[in-house]
Amino acid sequence: MVAFGEVTVGQPGSVAFTDAYPRLFNEAYRVAYRLLGDRTEAEDVAAETCARAYSRWRSVADYAEPWCVRVAGNQALDLLRGRARAARRGRDERTARDEAVVSIERLDLYAALTALPRRQREVVVLRYLGDQSEEQTASLLGLSVGSVKTHASRGLARLREVMPR
Repeated sequence: MVAFGEVTVGQPGSVAFTDAYPRLFNEAYRVAYRLLGDRTEAEDVAAETCARAYSRWRSVADYAEPWCVRVAGNQALDLLRGRARAARRGRDERTARDEAVVSIERLDLYAALTALPRRQREVVVLRYLGDQSEEQTASLLGLSVGSVKTHASRGLARLREVMPR
């Protein structure tokens, strides 16, 4: 069932994208801002995340919130990786300005998150930056709840080891 101007899933009672958009944007923005520390970049990430959700709405509608959190987290980490590469090359003037603005804690968190294995990083971002439940995280990543607990526990333990106090 498709209504004019809205995208809905084929089952009655399913949520239209236009109804879910404000909530999805806010979730994506929150995760991106926590990682990036920049409102404009967080808004860009949230907008891109929602555009991707819209284009895949039929397949992601049932778990849109955790999907958007994961996508926004990945996009924010990609931006941070790009900043780090540019800073290493010494070519990006904005990186020099941003380093003065971005807190050391965010940079430390980024470094610690990128040091985690992929699955642990995904679980930690979804659970603790995206405020997703263990069940939502398990559903999104295709894991059991027990696996999510294990990856979260190991990921947090590793973060405690490498994060400065």
